[in-house]
Amino acid sequence: MNYSGALTRRFRQLRRVAVASTRRPMWRGGVVVPAHWWDGHPNFGDDLTPWLLPNYGVLPIHRVASRARLAGVGSILEFLPADWNGVVWGSGLMNGEPHPLPRAQVLAVRGHLTRDLIGAPDDVALGDPGILVARHRPRPELRWDVALVPHGHHRSHVPFLSLAEAAGYRVRVVNVHQTAERVVREIAASRAVITTSLHGLVTADAYGIPAAWTTLEPPLSGGAFKFHDYESVVTPGTSRFVRFGPGMSLAELLASATAAPRETVEASCDALEASAALLPEALGSPGLFPRDVLRVLTGQ
Repeated sequence: MNYSGALTRRFRQLRRVAVASTRRPMWRGGVVVPAHWWDGHPNFGDDLTPWLLPNYGVLPIHRVASRARLAGVGSILEFLPADWNGVVWGSGLMNGEPHPLPRAQVLAVRGHLTRDLIGAPDDVALGDPGILVARHRPRPELRWDVALVPHGHHRSHVPFLSLAEAAGYRVRVVNVHQTAERVVREIAASRAVITTSLHGLVTADAYGIPAAWTTLEPPLSGGAFKFHDYESVVTPGTSRFVRFGPGMSLAELLASATAAPRETVEASCDALEASAALLPEALGSPGLFPRDVLRVLTGQ
């Protein structure tokens, strides 16, 4: 079935409700809220919103940006109209251009750059919520030396993918067009990560895995802005970027891979979790779980 078709979307919503019902916090005063994240095609980074939030007692039901009360993980803030008055939790901008949201209640954003460009207060929590994954899934047994994590736009980039053939390394090419659960498990089972996907880098940082990121053709929308935004929090003043060129070896890329400082990662995680605890109150009058699930699902 078509991923964006109405029937498939309804099925995904129901499956997310079923999964959320297995999370204990949902049964201790959990809330249901119309939320926005990118859901136009399968992608593990975008799947983090419905995967993570039930751990904090929040069941997000997908809505277009203008009808949402909560903005979640991803480079989605440009989708919000200027008069939007919902709650922002961990979102970021795609482009490095001002996008003021004066009526929004901002609890957390991805980084310093997004915070300044939307005019959020200085004391908001900072970090990409994907960095919380290690607090909910223990690191699995190591299986690979390297995880290559190409962004969806780079799934056919032959020079990058050919790195998987490097002698002496067990390399896993990670398909980001899978669920967050599966992709996180594959990345976490690797000793090092080379990525063109931001959430490949974020997941590596969550588990303390040495990582480096690069850019390829075709360029991503917004260029490297979201990487710099995120790294302003976990590696302030430095970057794990390495320029990938013809003939570059996997060993050369790995020489640039480093783990983000544990203290900045944990500080970001603590701030994001503290902000998540504020969500039910910030959302005003959200639906209650499980009583109001059907009402929010049907948009009533």
